[in-house]
Amino acid sequence: MKKKILSILLVAAMSVTLLAGCTPKKSGGDSGTDKKASGKTIGVAMPTQSSERWINDGKNMKEKLEKLGYKVDLQYAEDDVQAQVSQIENLIAGGADCLVVAAVDSSALVNVLAQAKTAKIPVIAYDRLLMDTDAVSYYATFDNKGVGTTIAKYVEEKMDLKNAAANKKSYTFEMFMGSPDDNNAKMLYDGIMEVIQPYIDSKVLVCESGQTSFEKTNTLRWDQQTAMKRCEDILSRYYSSKKLDLVLSAFDGLSYGCKSALEGAGYKVGTDWPLITGQDAELMACKNIIAGSQTMSIFKDTRTLADKAVTMVQAVLEGKEPEINDTKQYNNGKLVVPSYLCTPQAVDKDNLTKVIVDSGYYTQAQLDK
Repeated sequence: MKKKILSILLVAAMSVTLLAGCTPKKSGGDSGTDKKASGKTIGVAMPTQSSERWINDGKNMKEKLEKLGYKVDLQYAEDDVQAQVSQIENLIAGGADCLVVAAVDSSALVNVLAQAKTAKIPVIAYDRLLMDTDAVSYYATFDNKGVGTTIAKYVEEKMDLKNAAANKKSYTFEMFMGSPDDNNAKMLYDGIMEVIQPYIDSKVLVCESGQTSFEKTNTLRWDQQTAMKRCEDILSRYYSSKKLDLVLSAFDGLSYGCKSALEGAGYKVGTDWPLITGQDAELMACKNIIAGSQTMSIFKDTRTLADKAVTMVQAVLEGKEPEINDTKQYNNGKLVVPSYLCTPQAVDKDNLTKVIVDSGYYTQAQLDK
């Protein structure tokens, strides 16, 4: 009898095993999520929603991280330094597993980033280098010096600066650079000056205000109104009897401010309107390029940048090395931060549709509104 019972139990156990082996296993791949990401929270600290590009950056990163299965706490500081410090403190206290930070003012984040390091939370610098801290692991950005070089080379070609001296031509110009608390702004300025300094030296380019140093041309917080006021002052003081030929603007928002100042001074598109540069290819900037009130901008595909930041987060949390293409340029005062640099591209009337619309960054309907 005992043998019969034992045989029955053996058969039952084998049946359960066979059934278990035939049962389909659930896969994280079915939903596009990564099991390693389950339950982990990424804190994303962005500087402001006043600029379209930061809204897009935050949105793109949040979507990509959530698709992988991470929880995302996205914060905007609205260019308030102390607000960003508080937000990062809260992200640390809330148990974030990784931080992605685009700083309002990186020098103000040293102490709070030290807290992140103590809590063993890895930090990814996003677009703006985090200065004077050893708490940062990696940096995702565009080639910031390359942005400046691309702007200046565009001007060099469009204004035929190489042949200007031989043709006995010279052009007036003024510069509107980025924020002094943003390392990117200085690198962009250096890229511009690398190309145009010889033309300044040869008097092909003449700055009537004499304001060509970064200290004289920077714009705190990249602020549109500040740029407009400074441009108004320059136009009234130095260009009452001369025309301004070139506005070297480091950002679309600054370009809008200069546009308003030029309109107020009586400049008209199609007659005496200067060449105006920009950066970020914001929707309004693209519309202005089409209308002729801005000549060009630098297209920085935030989708690509978000992709790189996300892969950095993933690699760090999985104990892997992310893809890096620069280990020399970005010394933050404490260490050279391993970086991935995305490539910027100049856009104007001639290639805007191909670069912007065909890539799906904006639709034609958006540009036509």
